[in-house]
Amino acid sequence: MKKFLVTLTALLALTFSGLAAAKDYKAGDVMVKQPWARATLGQVKNGASFLTLHNMGAEDDKLVAAAGTAAKRIELHSHTMVDGVMKMREVEGGIPVAAGSMVELKPGGLHIMLMGLTAPLKEGEMFPLTLTFEKAGNVDVMVHVAKGGAMKMEDHSSH
Repeated sequence: MKKFLVTLTALLALTFSGLAAAKDYKAGDVMVKQPWARATLGQVKNGASFLTLHNMGAEDDKLVAAAGTAAKRIELHSHTMVDGVMKMREVEGGIPVAAGSMVELKPGGLHIMLMGLTAPLKEGEMFPLTLTFEKAGNVDVMVHVAKGGAMKMEDHSSH
């Protein structure tokens, strides 16, 4: 019986911690789904955060900024191909989220760049970010740190 209770407790803990990792946030008509980042290795001073934005409203909106204490500078970035070379650039004017659409910030695409990390991003930890939308305003989110090299939130193995 004791072994059964220990197993059941462990399964419940995994289930509920998985639900916490999948937390969504709402700002006005914009849903922010599963904010996450990759763990950093060694003395790496930059990182990135990823998430999905779903505009459930009838008006277009735009993610215009991200802020937090995890890094000295936080910017909205994109990856673009220039003469066969992948380059990161700050997104001027923000990231549009059209009415009724979804925008995925993911590795190799749009992302939130964390420059000058104040501490390494460690797998299993979390850090706060404040996202600012042109119309929906601010929303505070907790970013879950997945394993280094993860390509999507499902690769997050610590929860």
